[in-house]
Amino acid sequence: MRVTHLSLTDFRNYAQAEVPFGPGPNLIVGRNGQGKTNLVEALGFLSTLGSHRVSSTGAMVRSGEESAIIRARLEYNGRDILAEVQINRSGLNRAQVNRSVIKTRDLPRYFSSVLFAPEDLALVRGDPSGRRRFLDALLTLRSPRLSGVLTDYDRVLRQRNTLLKSARASGVKTSQLGTLEIWDERLVALGSEIIDARAELVRQLLPPLHAAYLAVAGADHGPNLVASLSILGADEESDQAAAPATGGSDTADTFRSALAGLRRKELDRGMTLAGPHRDDLVFELNNLPAKGYASHGESWSFALALKLASAELLRRDSSSGDPVLILDDVFAELDQSRRRRLAAAVTGYEQVLITAAVFEDVPAVLAAHAIHIHAGAVVDGPAAEVEATDG
Repeated sequence: MRVTHLSLTDFRNYAQAEVPFGPGPNLIVGRNGQGKTNLVEALGFLSTLGSHRVSSTGAMVRSGEESAIIRARLEYNGRDILAEVQINRSGLNRAQVNRSVIKTRDLPRYFSSVLFAPEDLALVRGDPSGRRRFLDALLTLRSPRLSGVLTDYDRVLRQRNTLLKSARASGVKTSQLGTLEIWDERLVALGSEIIDARAELVRQLLPPLHAAYLAVAGADHGPNLVASLSILGADEESDQAAAPATGGSDTADTFRSALAGLRRKELDRGMTLAGPHRDDLVFELNNLPAKGYASHGESWSFALALKLASAELLRRDSSSGDPVLILDDVFAELDQSRRRRLAAAVTGYEQVLITAAVFEDVPAVLAAHAIHIHAGAVVDGPAAEVEATDG
């Protein structure tokens, strides 16, 4: 799979933009603040319906405008597809494929990408919520049906929390407990499916993670992923040690028992204290938690290896070819040896999009096709950019 052309209207700092892309590596270069990351953010939105930079889609609409439009021409398996989305500052977004209206949530079925950006360092050093989002985003890319399961789980969780808060405020009543048990069963059914799907994903991620970490870091530090499950007593608030995953009907039984054991505590606090919404994924290097023990370079290598492992899983799954691999402002953070190793690791992908502020930061093997950006416009080259800056 690859992108052949990107068109933007009123997206971020672009009033209009027309950007052609070729197969293999494409380097998008420009000084900081000129708009190079905005291009890959737009493409990332097509495959995830979200941004790696902001939580609100309205922030991607150009100042003073009510909507932004992203159009991408895609090519895979000999097919040409035009994917379009209109991002509205207020109201629902709209999507089309080959000029036919589709549900916006179906857009990622037509375009697959994996993006790595400096913000992904938070996967290693940040809160559990970021690691949960990473797992769930990859799950839905591989199996879109799970998007509905995750949405249903969030809805049931909100309903159950509302009931717990009501019971806390008014005093526990028998009728409320009966209703709570009904919500328990829905929570267990949906939550167990999510827990087991995440566990299987982690199992499949481990081999490509080992290979990717060795390729990027040039050393084997024993990268590992360990599920930390709240239904087995792990608690993100107290940073308890990880617990092993269960599986199948055992997961549902364990989840059900955990809720029963936490009943009084949940009623006191008015919130659900066990389930996939409180789980974590512990990253380990050399049998130690990467968070708190890994160096800056090791943390970068781990986060980058995790995204490369994700891309490897997607390329194995897909009948439409490789996902488009996007590296946003990555090379500036790497030393020369890691730059060379990363370049070697990604050159086999059908298409790689790279952003950089400094042309020389990117190995020559990835810089043959360069797209120069200045002030929200594609310019002819670095000379044109300097002239525009001097003027």
